[in-house]
Amino acid sequence: MRTKLQPLTGWGRYPRECCELCRPERYADLRPGHAATIARGQGRSYGDAALNKDGLVVLTERINRVLALDETAGILTVEAGTTLGQILDIIVVRGWFLPVVPGTRYVSVGGAIAADIHGKNHHRDGSFGQHVLEIELIASTGERTVCGPNQFSDAFWATVGGMGLTGIIGTVKLEVMRIPSAYTQVEYRKSGDLDHAFRILTDPEFDDHYSVAWIDCLAGGPDLGRSIIMTAHHAPREELPSVSRSRPFITRAPAGIAIPFDMPGWLLKPTTVKAFNALYYTWHGAKNRPVIIDYQRYFFPLDALRSWNRLYGRRGFLQYQCVLPAATAHAGIKNILEILSGSGCAPFLGVLKRLGPPSSGHLSFPMSGFTLAMDIPMDGASLLATLNRIDEIVLEHRGRVYLAKDARLSPARFRAMYERYPDWLVVKRRLDPMNCFQSSLSRRLEMAP
Repeated sequence: MRTKLQPLTGWGRYPRECCELCRPERYADLRPGHAATIARGQGRSYGDAALNKDGLVVLTERINRVLALDETAGILTVEAGTTLGQILDIIVVRGWFLPVVPGTRYVSVGGAIAADIHGKNHHRDGSFGQHVLEIELIASTGERTVCGPNQFSDAFWATVGGMGLTGIIGTVKLEVMRIPSAYTQVEYRKSGDLDHAFRILTDPEFDDHYSVAWIDCLAGGPDLGRSIIMTAHHAPREELPSVSRSRPFITRAPAGIAIPFDMPGWLLKPTTVKAFNALYYTWHGAKNRPVIIDYQRYFFPLDALRSWNRLYGRRGFLQYQCVLPAATAHAGIKNILEILSGSGCAPFLGVLKRLGPPSSGHLSFPMSGFTLAMDIPMDGASLLATLNRIDEIVLEHRGRVYLAKDARLSPARFRAMYERYPDWLVVKRRLDPMNCFQSSLSRRLEMAP
């Protein structure tokens, strides 16, 4: 395969590293190189998980065929480079949906497994890997092995959430689910502070198939943690407006707005972010009845801004996502928000979600509790020092940081957060004894010394 040397970043555009890239055109050509290798789908992990400084990055974006859809059993077979958006374009019009989707449609199936992504329904349906039936795993020798929850399960659960470090994911067989329409019924509830937000998120009366809270990370004092909670379910045909009832699975794709260039650094300063947050809180807080919207506007609102990472300018941003156990989540997240509101950092986006029980993935991120995710403009040492303080709070509350979003966690903190890392390492050494599969993230965290 031809290779070329090129600067590369994750979606957060930090860090930037020079990597050797190759792009196989056919599934038969999908294999590791002679140097340290990592596979990369759409590059939507935020930090350095799909970077490989001075190593090989295998781009899987052309390995993207939908191979089969068994509509009797509800089983889909695809190549790992296929995006969730490509799948949804095919299956939604047939009355099917993916059991788990993240906040963007531009994620490859291989990346969804490697990061064991979760969605707004984790408290009900778990993570993406829990709906995968089998994967074909390509070893450093080129040997291809089919594994799943019931065959070679140790290799399967080391790969689910394993950040691409056990091999290259080739083909995937996964579950899909029936839906009554391509629309969602969404309810918006305003909470004045963090206490109120937690009460809404944990009250069975307000629970729905999907739930997520937008949270104002810069509000302080009595408004600390003020939020808009958005709960939703797939809308039955009878709930749709009359114009949509005859074609319940047909929606108009959002037109989208392109961000054509990098925005200036002053755009996302605390003053501008606070103004935006006040507007967002007032606008959505005024909605006092359920709203019917198409699935793309509910699940993937930021996809309407193409290349939205350019809003953060050339320096990029860090997304910090942590999860804390239910028993300590309120106190821990309150402490985190207090630090942020007084730090001068300006998280442009904050999301709070409830998570359910973890999967069997050794390095899978979710645990029963609450997760907080924040996009924060990169401003150098000041932000890194603030996030180090937040790491200590996460550790104190026995939580962890999401590796798919990370760009700066230390090896010691990684080991303290991921208690099943030794189990994963045993399988990693068996599957990849020469440590062929590496990334900038794995070397930074010393995951396979």
